[in-house]
Amino acid sequence: MLVDFEKISSHERYKLLTAAVVPRPIALVSTLAPDGSVNAAPFSFFNVFSEDPALAVLGLQHAPDGSIKDTTRHILDTGEFVINLVDHPLADAMVVCAARLPANASEIEAAGLTVAASHHVRPPRIAQAPVSLECRTWEIRQITPTRHLAIGEIVALNARDGLIDPDTLYFDMNVYEPIGRLVANSYCHTGDRFELKVPSYPEDFPTTSPSPHPVSNQTSTKAKP
Repeated sequence: MLVDFEKISSHERYKLLTAAVVPRPIALVSTLAPDGSVNAAPFSFFNVFSEDPALAVLGLQHAPDGSIKDTTRHILDTGEFVINLVDHPLADAMVVCAARLPANASEIEAAGLTVAASHHVRPPRIAQAPVSLECRTWEIRQITPTRHLAIGEIVALNARDGLIDPDTLYFDMNVYEPIGRLVANSYCHTGDRFELKVPSYPEDFPTTSPSPHPVSNQTSTKAKP
């Protein structure tokens, strides 16, 4: 089946893309308003794209009425934001932060969250998040009348105690269990995992086949509950 994106609506493209590109990591972004209040909003149009410099990209959509959302406005005003990754214990609070609350309502309070001071940026991180990425704006660009792309340089990473080995800087993937966004109201756990070793040529390639394929060596692992 071929779907020609030039012949369908943006809503239809959204429906297809968010179902096809899964699971997506979730950024619960905290920003600082001019009055000092903290805003928090989740985004699944998000990922990291580089390590030198360390960069993350957010897809920022305007509100249905076309007005600019608080997260975008705060990033434009302050040039700083914090990406808080979402694990299962944080999931219920994350969806509360997605609700359209009144202008004077705090997502942090409504979701029962608390904040902690960041080290290099003014917006605080969410204390309950397993991992938080402190970001300074590298570039923010309005690509359509209703969407911005924000590229942030990650200047610091905060992790819950016990997630990272201080000597090797390896994450303990039996402890770190972020959730992923699927489509609509569907999410997934990342506790069921398997490993694939990159094959070495020519050792791991058959010699009898004219079109060699690597030998798959899968090891399934499950994170501890």
